[in-house]
Amino acid sequence: MKISNLSIKNNLFLAPMAGVTDRPFRMLCKSFGAGVAVSEMVTSNSLLYGSEKTKRRANHDGEVDPISVQIAGADPKMMADAAKYNRDRGAQIIDINMGCPAKKICNVMAGSALLKHEKLVGDILEAVVNSVDIPVTLKIRTGWDKDNRNALKIARIAEESGIKALTIHGRTRACLYRGDAEYDTIANVKQNIAIPVIANGDITSPEKAQFVLNYTKADAVMIGRAAQGRPWIFREIEHFLETGAHLPLPTINEIQKTTIKHVIDLYGFYGEETGLRVARKHISWYTKGLKNSAQFRADMNRLESCDDQISSINHYFNSLREFSTFIPYEEENKINEALLA
Repeated sequence: MKISNLSIKNNLFLAPMAGVTDRPFRMLCKSFGAGVAVSEMVTSNSLLYGSEKTKRRANHDGEVDPISVQIAGADPKMMADAAKYNRDRGAQIIDINMGCPAKKICNVMAGSALLKHEKLVGDILEAVVNSVDIPVTLKIRTGWDKDNRNALKIARIAEESGIKALTIHGRTRACLYRGDAEYDTIANVKQNIAIPVIANGDITSPEKAQFVLNYTKADAVMIGRAAQGRPWIFREIEHFLETGAHLPLPTINEIQKTTIKHVIDLYGFYGEETGLRVARKHISWYTKGLKNSAQFRADMNRLESCDDQISSINHYFNSLREFSTFIPYEEENKINEALLA
């Protein structure tokens, strides 16, 4: 598919997730087949540009194209300046966040709170689009609540403003992440606008990706929480969409190597002290639902050195080989728990 003049290798996107989609995780998901991996949300507040967190989020050294950076805010000029700031640091796509339901974001009238203010939406979109010479995309929810689903109106504003692709999460702001995503709104938007539409929400398996693409006629799907601890979901979906067949489960050896490489990349990106702490949640996701993993995770959270962390990972995965060459879940339904926890 294409976003404006940019060719994307497939129709699989990694969703922006605060505290998750840092550069190491984006690069990992791209290596497993994600066509686009959107960055963590970057503030539009220029007073924070010098903070370590913002500088890390604007660091794309060694990252495979295309580089997509998400920005958030409620002031059109500040958002335009943020777009230019990130373009100057390597961004090839600017994605605008109008979908985050978090209270701390909505309280400053950013994220999905903007869906209540359609004129301001248009002002922000036009300001950002006119400020940079690279494609600008938008991520929204279906509306503010079930009685106020205005995704189609926002989509038309976006298209008129020059937005080059639209991602829709199939829940309202009020839903947060509760209940099931709905796809009727996404399908309706797709029928009524010409720019690419990317469907997001509860896409946890190859079959679900195929269903959502068929049902909504969307141009692409965006995977979020299901990629946590399972970055190979992108190759699984890509293979299924191309062939209708499933790939074999990854071997214990592959998961072990993936986990080790990931945590080492985190140490290098954050420094050992912060990297050690960030790695804990990823290690937990990689092992959620596996045999004897509860005690392993509890022990992992007490380790205070990178060497001990890596040694513990290796010892745990080596012990799993007593059960199987492939990932041995304690119960089959733990797979779904592992994807969504």
